[in-house]
Amino acid sequence: MRLHPQSRLWTIGPEVEGPPLVAVLEVGGAVMSWTVDATDPPQITFLDHDQADWLWHVVGEDGHIALAAGMADPAVGPDSLEIDDVEIVAGALEVPRRLALGHWLRRWWPTSVRDAIGPLDAALLDAEVAVLTADAQHFFPADTFDSDVAALLAPHAVALTRHARGGDHRIVELVSRAVELVEETGAGAGPDSALWLDLADTLDNSDPRATAEAGRQDDYALAAGATAGTNSGAIARGTASIKWGAVPPHTFDAAENTAEWLIPAGSGDAATAVVRTMLIGGDPAGIAVTLRSGAIAGAAVLDGNGAARIELSAGDDAATESELWGHDWSSTALTVGAAVSEPVQARERVRAFVRARLAAPPADAFLAEILAAESDY
Repeated sequence: MRLHPQSRLWTIGPEVEGPPLVAVLEVGGAVMSWTVDATDPPQITFLDHDQADWLWHVVGEDGHIALAAGMADPAVGPDSLEIDDVEIVAGALEVPRRLALGHWLRRWWPTSVRDAIGPLDAALLDAEVAVLTADAQHFFPADTFDSDVAALLAPHAVALTRHARGGDHRIVELVSRAVELVEETGAGAGPDSALWLDLADTLDNSDPRATAEAGRQDDYALAAGATAGTNSGAIARGTASIKWGAVPPHTFDAAENTAEWLIPAGSGDAATAVVRTMLIGGDPAGIAVTLRSGAIAGAAVLDGNGAARIELSAGDDAATESELWGHDWSSTALTVGAAVSEPVQARERVRAFVRARLAAPPADAFLAEILAAESDY
């Protein structure tokens, strides 16, 4: 097995793609990363190999000793390090890989009205990720960002109660395990304690013979933001794609070209641009938006409806409407959220990956994915 130095840390495994194609899991003393639409083994970056007590599960006891000794050897230089006769045990990383995928689904699932990709149920997904985390505690000898079972479960008492009352035996089984974890971790303490008690009572009275509902449809409201509409007097108009890594998840429609800009005519002395975005949920208020076209530019923040009005300037001076009429708008760039590098090809790969899982849920599919595949959107 070959270890490679990367930013003064030892890594093993192949290179992986960047967001939104990378699924990441922080375990004790290391970070594991997979490219979601590839079958390659993970890249493992060791933050502190002394805390990686799980390593013997992955490479065996002798392999663990050899890797730890190699990484700790002060005589080893900055070059790659070859450790002979050390291999990953078949299947040893399936649980953390699935956990990484679960966290990826929580962040990157591309819900879209335009693309007809429905949402995943957040409560059920978080519950299943919490159950998997609890069952994989040997990978979390100390607290990590991804090991907080209580934080995953705490917000979902009401939603899980609603699901349990639906009678789907798959959901009841998952929610029952989640309630056990709530009792073990204390996630139900505090102001929501009565809600968790109500959920426990619901489970006690549930019918174990109930079957899954056919054509199930969750009560999600996928509402698109207002569009700019037809405006024959517009000076210029166009669309732009919102980069997923630039904005909070589950806020904007994940399709391409869901942000629209328009330069209205007859706005008086103040030259402005109007921006509107397509929403699926969340609160877009306060998210930065900038418009730049050559020397003409402006910035603002979105309101709660995903819209903004941007005052435009030309250099240090406010732009005038006459300047706007004579301007070439062909190179206009609209940015919603942070400025990040994210090629459209990466988003297309994510959509293809998700559609394939919905069309034929694989063995590692989460219940939330299976239910989404069964629903009629």
